[in-house]
Amino acid sequence: MSNPFQVVRDFESALCDYTGAPYAVTTTSCTMALLLAVAWHLRERRWQNIHFDRPAIEIPKRTYVSVPMSIIHADGRPTFRDEEWVGAYQLKPLRVWDSARWFTSGMFKGGPIGNEYLFFGAFGGMMCLSFHWSKHLSLGQGGAILHDNADADKWLRRARFDGRTEGVTPKDDHFDMMGWHCYMSPRDAADGLTRLRLLPKQNEPLPNDPYPDLSQMEIFK
Repeated sequence: MSNPFQVVRDFESALCDYTGAPYAVTTTSCTMALLLAVAWHLRERRWQNIHFDRPAIEIPKRTYVSVPMSIIHADGRPTFRDEEWVGAYQLKPLRVWDSARWFTSGMFKGGPIGNEYLFFGAFGGMMCLSFHWSKHLSLGQGGAILHDNADADKWLRRARFDGRTEGVTPKDDHFDMMGWHCYMSPRDAADGLTRLRLLPKQNEPLPNDPYPDLSQMEIFK
């Protein structure tokens, strides 16, 4: 019997072709994509013996509520800036971008958003996408991390799959890392392959929702 999960890899390959990213790792949502991307960067800092207590990660004060939650779950501390953003924004100082509201061809190599020209394709950069029903590539749910780091790719694939090694049964696997259960289903990936083929090459950023000021919410103080 053929491996049904190959379609997930096929969809990820198609995302690379469309966006210009060397690697794409799919997830169940953009929220989980952000969590994994932040977790990878904070893990790298600890591995390099850079000591800190829950590092501050700065985001716009008006964005979707799950973004600061993802930072907290990844063991970071969200702080807020006053920024009118269009399409995508950086989780500073990390090379991580929330691009839930922008998806277009060649985007990982850079492109104009509003009055700015953003460049994502540099070593260590991660761009997080959303495939929610309201987004450009509408699958109902799903997300992805576009990036350019071979070491990160290996870690992200295990991190999204409960710390497991793809293609290895649990009884034969060796568990040496914590993970999350956020692997994209083959059904969603197959739908993504079909819809991506029909998607226009150039797509403008989606307008922002009327987000509240998250900096004023007690849970994030």
